[in-house]
Amino acid sequence: MPIFTKLEIYRDATPRSAAVNMAIDEALLEMAKVPSLRFYQWKSIALSFGYFGNFADVAGYATKRDLVRRWTGGGIVFHGDDLTYSIIIPATEPAFGESPKSIYEKIHCALRDGLAANGGRVELAVMGADATLRPPRTAHRAVPANVCFANPVRADVMVNGRKVAGAAQRRTRAGLLHQGSIQLATGRVRVAAATGDVDLGNGFAERFATELSDVRNEKSLSNSLVERAEKIAEQKYNTQNWLQRR
Repeated sequence: MPIFTKLEIYRDATPRSAAVNMAIDEALLEMAKVPSLRFYQWKSIALSFGYFGNFADVAGYATKRDLVRRWTGGGIVFHGDDLTYSIIIPATEPAFGESPKSIYEKIHCALRDGLAANGGRVELAVMGADATLRPPRTAHRAVPANVCFANPVRADVMVNGRKVAGAAQRRTRAGLLHQGSIQLATGRVRVAAATGDVDLGNGFAERFATELSDVRNEKSLSNSLVERAEKIAEQKYNTQNWLQRR
């Protein structure tokens, strides 16, 4: 069964900085009236790490990648060739009343079913029942132990035994933000700037949206939302206080 009765889809074909990408997700959480799905791109290769992560774990990448601390939890994620998406669930939506773990699993079930048409053995990870929303390992562990795609947790999406999709969440009074990344070694993200068409081989993006809702409306980011996001980025995600807060 689809998770949402309605879904607004943003195919954001404009490559953006890591800070602005995070800020747009936060602005959508502030403003969304119905559930939304946003696919987005990166202006340059980037690295995002979870709210609870230590900057020391990623400082060595500062000259190589566009670094940003997410508002959501989770570990280190490398961006550039992945298909990155966010789902916003307003507090007025019935699905918001479910537990974060249940929402995580249902979204990844939709991902699994969307990916299944591309072939391979697609399934959800079943280990670590309480691990989905745990904070990442911190400075006393080596960086590789904190790389998100090296450490599947319950309900992550696996293809032929390898993790290809993970996510992290943030729950507020306004709603729930779910930020996810899909990384397939055999499928690069394609974006047609003229049409905003975002795909990961064989129509995956459309199948994923179809699994989430039967009623889907294509939307464009409004100027007011982008302006709000740029302000959030300037005041929060672009600051050293946020990036190096721990």
